[in-house]
Amino acid sequence: MQQYWKGVGRYGTIGLELSLSILVGLFLGQWLDAKLHTHGVLTLIGLGYGLAAAVRVVWRALKQANREAEEEERLEREARKKYDDEHRSS
Repeated sequence: MQQYWKGVGRYGTIGLELSLSILVGLFLGQWLDAKLHTHGVLTLIGLGYGLAAAVRVVWRALKQANREAEEEERLEREARKKYDDEHRSS
């Protein structure tokens, strides 16, 4: 049960990070457009950077999930091998 809550805490913020990345990029671009009078160019650039940051968040989460799954699989294989070794020798 504790493992479940760790996963919720670790991956539960992905949606928030995803949306904040996009919104910060968008609003920063809009703010710069208003300051520098660039007529929406910097808004598009900010949105692009925000989307890139959002993709990076998802990529990092997927890599972390894969590492955790591989580690669980390795531990399970070791436990199964230990069990088999113990029951074969008796």
